[in-house]
Amino acid sequence: MKKYLLAIAIIIVFLVVFIPLASSSPDGLEKVASNFGAKEHQNYWSGLMADYSLPSLGNQYLSTLLSGICGVMVVIMASLLLGKVLFPKSKVENN
Repeated sequence: MKKYLLAIAIIIVFLVVFIPLASSSPDGLEKVASNFGAKEHQNYWSGLMADYSLPSLGNQYLSTLLSGICGVMVVIMASLLLGKVLFPKSKVENN
């Protein structure tokens, strides 16, 4: 358990340091779409963390940091759950 907590702490420190370096420029697909004049359609639902931020916080840095932490935690939990389902621990039989 301590290894998991250490890994999570390292990831959080990594995010705190590198979040300010995130680019606000559009990604490749958005750039190509804007070059060809494709218009963005109106979404029915923008999701919980639209554009990798939590707009309700008001602080852009904190918003991006918390969404990054939430995203990492979701991936870790999904990976652990998938690992437990695919590779259950087998009981050792004593003969």
